[in-house]
Amino acid sequence: MKDKKFVQKDYAIAGVIEALLLVALVSIIISTIQLVYIPEIMEEREAEHMDEISNQFSTLKSMIELQAITNSSAPISTMISLGSKELPYFITARSYGEISTIGEGEYKIDTLPATPTFPSGIPLTSIRYEAYNSYFVDQIYVLEGGGIIVKQLNGESVMRVDPSIYVKNGTDIDIQFDLPIIVGTPGKNLTYGPGKCFVRTNWSQGGTDYIPNSNNINISTQYTNAWNESLYGMLGNNVNYEKGESYVKITKKVKDINLNLKYYYVYVQIGHGWIK
Repeated sequence: MKDKKFVQKDYAIAGVIEALLLVALVSIIISTIQLVYIPEIMEEREAEHMDEISNQFSTLKSMIELQAITNSSAPISTMISLGSKELPYFITARSYGEISTIGEGEYKIDTLPATPTFPSGIPLTSIRYEAYNSYFVDQIYVLEGGGIIVKQLNGESVMRVDPSIYVKNGTDIDIQFDLPIIVGTPGKNLTYGPGKCFVRTNWSQGGTDYIPNSNNINISTQYTNAWNESLYGMLGNNVNYEKGESYVKITKKVKDINLNLKYYYVYVQIGHGWIK
């Protein structure tokens, strides 16, 4: 028998090891990107989306006030971006949002003496957006009483844009409050998801109530810190303030308070389509 010779192919084994090391290196790089950089990118993306919501709520407020100034009942649509998309090719989660109308209920403005039109309290209504983020902190945006309020779930509320309140400090404290009263449409008052939606507003005529010597004004709201800071910014030390868990109150200090309330109704539909 002839002796068989076995030749060791070292270069083949080296090629396999090199391929495995290359695969391992690529895996480490992808894992680092996925675990370190992708969350930072997505957090920044969701933060930018919150800034976009802030701008869209400012536009919504402007459109409602424009309708009131021009007495136009023609509907105007404002786009709201509910959420942000995930990144392609990587494992990411998209964010979601919910927008709804909050009509007449427990939140209201009480005055002493009471207004002729609203003896049991002036409705304090709102359009509310809540973000369900996956990376950035969850936030709530609320258009309440004509002001834009921002709140994080575990933080204090802040009035981003003041309501349409004008103060004249003379012999008395004269307050003019232009108040939108939001009226939601059944079946079109809430939507949830990751995409975009439209908020359609339709102005309707209101009226005016003048309440002289209204030296006790109580605002029932979830966002007491926002209202308290906003009122103090407009009224300063000319009135007394009291803040509870669900209310903010201003009372006479030295000068009498006269409230001139100009209210108007805004019919709101959320989502696709329009119900006449």
